Amino acid sequence: MVKTLLLLSLSRYRGFTLFLTFLFYTSYHLSRKPISIIKSQLHRNCSTLIRPPNLNGTDNETWCDWAPFDQDNYKTLFGAVDNSFLVAYAIGMFFSGIFGERVPLRYYLTIGMLLSGLFTCLFGLGFYLNIHSIWYYAFFQAMNGLVQTTGWPAVVACVGNWFGKGKRGFIMGVWNSHTSVGNILGSLIAGVFVSSAWGMSFIVPGIIIASTGVLCFFFLVESESDLLARILKASQSRIADLEEDNEKEPLLQNSSSNEEIFSSPGQSNSISSEPAEEHTKAISFCGALRIPGVMEFSLCLLFAKLVSYTFLYWLPLYIANVAHFDPKEAGDMSTLFDVGGIVGGIVAGLVSDQTGGRASTCCVMLILAAPMVSVHSYQRLAIGMLLVCGALVNGPYALITTAVSADLGTHESLRGNSRALSTVTAIIDGTGSIGAALGPLLAGLISPTGWNNVFYMLITADILACLLLSRLVYKEVRGWCGHSPRHRG
Repeated sequence: MVKTLLLLSLSRYRGFTLFLTFLFYTSYHLSRKPISIIKSQLHRNCSTLIRPPNLNGTDNETWCDWAPFDQDNYKTLFGAVDNSFLVAYAIGMFFSGIFGERVPLRYYLTIGMLLSGLFTCLFGLGFYLNIHSIWYYAFFQAMNGLVQTTGWPAVVACVGNWFGKGKRGFIMGVWNSHTSVGNILGSLIAGVFVSSAWGMSFIVPGIIIASTGVLCFFFLVESESDLLARILKASQSRIADLEEDNEKEPLLQNSSSNEEIFSSPGQSNSISSEPAEEHTKAISFCGALRIPGVMEFSLCLLFAKLVSYTFLYWLPLYIANVAHFDPKEAGDMSTLFDVGGIVGGIVAGLVSDQTGGRASTCCVMLILAAPMVSVHSYQRLAIGMLLVCGALVNGPYALITTAVSADLGTHESLRGNSRALSTVTAIIDGTGSIGAALGPLLAGLISPTGWNNVFYMLITADILACLLLSRLVYKEVRGWCGHSPRHRG
């Protein structure tokens, strides 16, 4: 009876952990999105607006812009602000996983979210303090990029600790919709304030992510063994109190019998083995790189993330320029790309679970994404096109950063070492973040020559991502044909 209740408790905590980590990373992405929404507000076409009669200054062309983004080099400055975040994020990610293996995840996430909230709010305060220095905005974006590296390795490690490989692709595909949900909410929240007081477009998300950091501190349970250890500790403390108060024979004779009561079937050694697990040596950076598949998926993610983050940071501005929408309308329409990303992540996870082909699923979606991206180069904006393009671009990105990372972090070559998951996740996402930094930077440099050239760059990146997975795809296809055993990842 006690074991049955314990299993129910574990099931509830598993679902609760999935919800909490979903909420946490939603807030991470929610706080990243406002910068893409306010770009079209910081630099506008002032000739179409009515100038207030009491406004000082004589420049009729830039009176409505926010310095220093009021000059012809505004796209370059936007690229610099974007890359302050993304370069810091890419560099920090390689170290984040190492820290994540050695620091309690609950504390790690809490500190990261509180600091991210602080730096996001400080960026928004630039509006109210009337700050016009590019260095102010670049600095706080860089600091935010560093602290946001605490998020991804930690939440993937938590989910990987609670869920096995069986339906990992589908579960993590659904769970990974937090990326798109965060982008959508970030766009909508920023859109409310963008035309009136764009500083609040940052301050409100900053308060939200800081609040989720407080929730993390009080409610996150990192793994099943952590939960069982807490239950065991609480029961032993209760028994000791009863013994001291009543001076009677203990209700439970020894700790071994106590462990037996609070152990679930198939997990009878989960607590007793915890001390040994605590002393398992964390995997080194080079050791993680030697895991089969880590290099290929890391480099593939570099190009996949280049495409995804270019859309993330530049799509609202592109829509505003091409379709001549105001900043709020452009931001709202750009959320369709993220809605498609939710569907794409779920479909990619489900298909890869059924076929066992993580690499093949990614490759097919990347091949289909290339012609969809090319449609953008002809400046044809349609709801259906944005949805489909979002699904095909974000599907492989979502699969690699979740199920693939979890598979490789628990690869059979590790021989049961459970302390590699955070490091492997950080290596894969850190390499991908290099592409995330390059994409918006290149878009800022290339866009003055024409939007078509930006989309040609994205198509090239999709093709390169496919080529990098060719060896793994070949291996999976041979497995399906019966030439060798089929392995995921």
